[in-house]
Amino acid sequence: MKTSTNGLMAIASHEGIVLSRYFDSVGVATIGIGHTKAAGNPDPATFAGSLMIGEAFGLLRHDIMKYEADVNRAVKVPLAQHEFDALVSFHYNTGQIGKASFVKRLNAGDRAGAIKGIMDWRKPPEIIPRRAAERDLFKTGVYPAPFATVYPADKNGRVQWGQGKRVDLRNSLGGPLPVQPIPPPTAAPPAPVVPVPAPVVVPEPVKKPWWKGWI
Repeated sequence: MKTSTNGLMAIASHEGIVLSRYFDSVGVATIGIGHTKAAGNPDPATFAGSLMIGEAFGLLRHDIMKYEADVNRAVKVPLAQHEFDALVSFHYNTGQIGKASFVKRLNAGDRAGAIKGIMDWRKPPEIIPRRAAERDLFKTGVYPAPFATVYPADKNGRVQWGQGKRVDLRNSLGGPLPVQPIPPPTAAPPAPVVPVPAPVVVPEPVKKPWWKGWI
């Protein structure tokens, strides 16, 4: 299985986007939506330009393939698209799809236990909203709103967290088109109604009453 466009937008909404080079919390040069040198070119350490949002998603589509393969390998039961997308998001964040006990429950047919077990991965506390969103996506198929925050970074690679701007990812990516209803078959137009002229009634001449002659 592959991550859907809705799934990628969900990951971006959790991760945030930085279009120029920055250094993450442990000092690793990064760009876009979590792209590092370990994922391949370009090397953020030597990247001096700025990406477009579509380019950042192009990197994400490439980088996510490793995580998709891991999920496909770890999960032994059929998944709906939204379930797969939720697990890829979880793995992209934690890297632990192969060790998570809730996956064992899922493979054993205990979907309710698996859904509950997703919330075992709740450290640090700041990650709880993301984990809850992944759980809800897995359970209900409802994706988060397709909005992400784009943050600027200064020339030294420090992210300016207070200057982030929310963007609608569909404007940059062209999100999935809604299913259009099939119009009902067009009925043949009714035959035109030809008006029938009313008959012409010629009034009879008014006869003089017989008694008029006596007056």
